Amino acid sequence: MNTPGIVVLAAGVGSRFTRAGGQGNKLLAPQQDNQPLLALTLQQAQASGLPLLLVTRPEYQDVLDLAQRYGVSAITLASNGSGESIAAAVRQTRRWSGWLIQPGDMAWVTAQDYRHVAALLEQGAPQIRLYWAQQPGHPVGFAACYGEALSRLSGDNGARALLDGALLLKINAHAGVIRDADLPVVTNHS
Repeated sequence: MNTPGIVVLAAGVGSRFTRAGGQGNKLLAPQQDNQPLLALTLQQAQASGLPLLLVTRPEYQDVLDLAQRYGVSAITLASNGSGESIAAAVRQTRRWSGWLIQPGDMAWVTAQDYRHVAALLEQGAPQIRLYWAQQPGHPVGFAACYGEALSRLSGDNGARALLDGALLLKINAHAGVIRDADLPVVTNHS
């Protein structure tokens, strides 16, 4: 398949979420309409029409079940960080012509955002990152020429080290491209 695809990172341990008082796996935390956070991310990624691969931990059976329910391909590894997860996903999807790296807890990125980044990759941009209010967001797109470097990543810095200010195409977007769910949803019962 000679098209860019989306790598959804869902192998983190959610330590910031639990330190802030969150219970369980943050990717399964209920959001709008009581849907799990990750379900919202997967819905938008699927609506883009791009190929999709989820990376999660072998013990995250509920995450794997959710991926299966949505018909999303998934691989598992006991990841030591996002770099390792990205590397495993890229090795699994070498046929793609580029990769859109997307954390699973950023459910406010839209199908249009994914399609925009993919289109820019297909037009020859080597690296793309969405921004809002000068803050870097997601997804981050990498052209096929980064496949080898992405497949060798390790640790928890993700692909940040591969970004090159002279090559990076910065695209202004909306607040959803920087919003994540590191803090639990607080409900007011008053």
